[in-house]
Amino acid sequence: MEHTQGIYTIQGIDVLDLAKQFGTPLYVYDGARIEQQIAKLKNAYAAADVKIKYAAKALTNISILKLMRKNSVGMEAVSLGEVHLALRAGYAPSEITFTPSGVDFSEIEEAVTLGLAINIDNLSTLQKFGARFGNTYPCGLRLNPNIMAGGNIKISTGHSNSKFGISVLQLSEILDLMKKYSIRISGLHIHTGSDIKETQAFLKTAEVLFEAANSFPDLRFLDFGSGFKVAYKEGDVVTDIQELGAKLTKAFNEFCNQYGRKLELWLEPGKFLVSESGTLLVQVNVVKLTPTVTFVGVNSGLNHLIRPMMYDAYHHIVNISNSTAPAKKYTVVGYICETDTFGSDRDLNEVREGDILAFKNAGAYGFSMASNYNSRPKPAEVLIVNGQAKLIREREKFEDLLKGQIEVDL
Repeated sequence: MEHTQGIYTIQGIDVLDLAKQFGTPLYVYDGARIEQQIAKLKNAYAAADVKIKYAAKALTNISILKLMRKNSVGMEAVSLGEVHLALRAGYAPSEITFTPSGVDFSEIEEAVTLGLAINIDNLSTLQKFGARFGNTYPCGLRLNPNIMAGGNIKISTGHSNSKFGISVLQLSEILDLMKKYSIRISGLHIHTGSDIKETQAFLKTAEVLFEAANSFPDLRFLDFGSGFKVAYKEGDVVTDIQELGAKLTKAFNEFCNQYGRKLELWLEPGKFLVSESGTLLVQVNVVKLTPTVTFVGVNSGLNHLIRPMMYDAYHHIVNISNSTAPAKKYTVVGYICETDTFGSDRDLNEVREGDILAFKNAGAYGFSMASNYNSRPKPAEVLIVNGQAKLIREREKFEDLLKGQIEVDL
C-alpha cells in the first residue's frame, strides 16, 4: 500500500474506493507484492535446485492458491481440507506436501491414496506407516532440532518441549523402525519457528539436518521450512534473504557433494509470501474519550484479526481517510465482547467517526484464523491483480451463521 499526496493506493487503485465499493471490514491482497516475494526467494536460492512450497495455512483462499500455482510455487498443507483446496486450485498431488501434526492415521492413509508427498512427525505414526505400507510408499520425516528460535513461544516449533517433529535425539529409534519395516525415507524436514531474524539460527538448524541426513541413503530432498522475519514496523530487523540464500545454498551444495549426489532444497514460506500483501480495512464506529485514553472503536475485532491479541503482534495502523490531519494518540479497539486491542497509544492522523483505518501486514494468519465469535460474520476478501480489484470471497450474511445448525423441537 503506497501513500502519495494524502492518497493510499494499491497498484494505482485508491484504497478508499475499495472500501466504498466492497464495504468494510475488508481484506485486500496485492497480488503483485506476492509475486515480488516469490521472485525474491527464487533469486536468493538460485544456486541450488530449490522448490518453494507455499505454507497454505497462512492464507487459504483458493484464488491465492491459484496465484501461487501460476508462479510455479508448490503447496504445503497441514490438513486434508487444505489438500483438497489445493487440488481444486489445480495442483497435481505430486506438487502438494502433507505435513500434519498429531492427526488420526486415516488422514495419512488418505494422503497416500491421493498420491501426496508426506512428512511424518512422530514415532507412533511412523510405526503405523511402516506396518501398513512397508517399502511400497516413500515418506519424509519432520525432525525437531532442539533449537529455540522465533518471535513468540507460540510460534517457536523447534525447541525440545515443542509438540512438533521427532526429536533428533530419537534418531536411533527412527532407524530401528526404518529397518524393521523397510521404510523408504525420501526426505528430511525441519521448521524451527516463525519470525526468525538471525541467519545463524537457520544455518545452525541446517547443520543438524545435514548431520541427520547421513543416516538416510535414499534421500531426494531436504526441507528447511521457513520462518523468515518480515517487517511489521519501521526499523524492524528482518531476515536477510539474500545473505541467507547465499550461505544456505553454499552449505547445501557442499553437503550434496559429500552425500554423493544432488538433492532438492525445499522451502515452505507462508508469512513471507503473503503477509505484506495484505491490508485489513475497517470503519470507525465510535471515538470514545475517557479521562486517560481516547479509544477508537472499529467494526472489526479479534474475530477477524486475532494476531495482536494471541501473539502480541504489531500491525501498523493508518487513517487513510484523513491522512493529512495532525496526529493524536489513540488506542484502537474492536467491537468484540472481550479485550481486543489492535494497538495502544498509536499516533494516528486525527480520527473521526466514519473514518477508514487500514491495518497493514495483514495477509498472513488474518482471515485464515478468523472466526464467527459473538455471532458476527466474516469479512469479504479482494485480490488486486494487473491493476484490477477482484472479489475473491463474499462477505458472510446472517444465514451463513446458521449453516450446519439444526433447530430441534424442545
